Amino acid sequence: MTTEKNISNLPQSDDFPTERVILGKGAPMRLDCGVDLADFPMAYQTYGTLNADKSNAILVTHALTGDQFAAGINPLTGKPGWWTTMIGPGKPIDTEKYFIICSNVLGGCMGTIGPASINPETGKPWGLDFPVITISDMVRAQVLLLDELGIETLFSVIGGSMGGMQALEWAAAYPDRVFSCVPIATSAYHSAQNIAFYEVGRQAIMADPDWCSGRYLEEGKKPRAGVAVARMAAHITYMSETALTQKFGRRLQDREAVTFGFEADFQIESYLRHQGSSFVERFDANSYLYVTRAMDYFDLAATHGNGVLAAAFRDTEIRFCVISFSSDWHYLPEDSRVIVRGLTGAAANVSYVDVVTDKGHDAFLLKEPEFTNVLGGFLDGAARRRGLA
Repeated sequence: MTTEKNISNLPQSDDFPTERVILGKGAPMRLDCGVDLADFPMAYQTYGTLNADKSNAILVTHALTGDQFAAGINPLTGKPGWWTTMIGPGKPIDTEKYFIICSNVLGGCMGTIGPASINPETGKPWGLDFPVITISDMVRAQVLLLDELGIETLFSVIGGSMGGMQALEWAAAYPDRVFSCVPIATSAYHSAQNIAFYEVGRQAIMADPDWCSGRYLEEGKKPRAGVAVARMAAHITYMSETALTQKFGRRLQDREAVTFGFEADFQIESYLRHQGSSFVERFDANSYLYVTRAMDYFDLAATHGNGVLAAAFRDTEIRFCVISFSSDWHYLPEDSRVIVRGLTGAAANVSYVDVVTDKGHDAFLLKEPEFTNVLGGFLDGAARRRGLA
């Protein structure tokens, strides 16, 4: 039997500007692990204008290493938001037509409560005392956010990778609050291979002596090497072999011959090391453990369909557009087809496109004309059905 307890937290320090709201004020939010979460902050950003009847709201859900700064300039990195290719005036997710909301996920490290937040009972960072979370928990918190914003129904929920898991969870758990759903480059459950890749990353972090059994913030340390290796291992899965070959091949890095040592002789080595070191500066190590674990636990059919995916979508009236990428080996096109078969088995309104590209999993974050056209076309059609066009 799980011991129940209430936990609460004040907003994290304003290291960068973002919108925040305190959730779970009237009644704690029950997590899947049995813990009650009360008075906790969620950070989010909005783009565009909410219309009078609040019917044009789109929730954009971010991937593992994403955040709430989907568009505009990220104030922490000074770089464009991770989906500026898709969000903005005249773009597929048009800020002149829609009101876009993007929140930092529960367990994150960009303003929403997570293991780096302060535990009010101890005055120290939560660390591994923070409760283990699930994708369902992330979505429950988003539901509370929408309640705070006074938005009853979403015109659409859209997300790629882990964001796609959240989109599917919305559709299965809150079908009456969603008009359309776009799960991109994702899966209805985490495969053994993906669990294995993320376990390698978690073990790299925990093997770093500066991890300090999760108490590195108290010790004034940071497990840089472990986090960098975790990021490097994961980043390989985001690109296709073709993309890696075209971009790097076996070209050497700033030298004409190999050094017969273990420096970054090859461009791909230098690139991965850069990805790892830059990631350390913007992502909390324990958050990486918690969020990847949430993805491992994701299994839509088990949670909502008693093991049958079609049952998770029974009687749904949501309009779906499922999108995959032909060279994605992190979340295979077959993973998306499993989702489509489940939706078809539930007689759902679903369209499916496998975008032919050599860019791999990260294609949903890059300029990919066919993907842009598919998403824009689906939203335009759904908007006409919704009376937004």
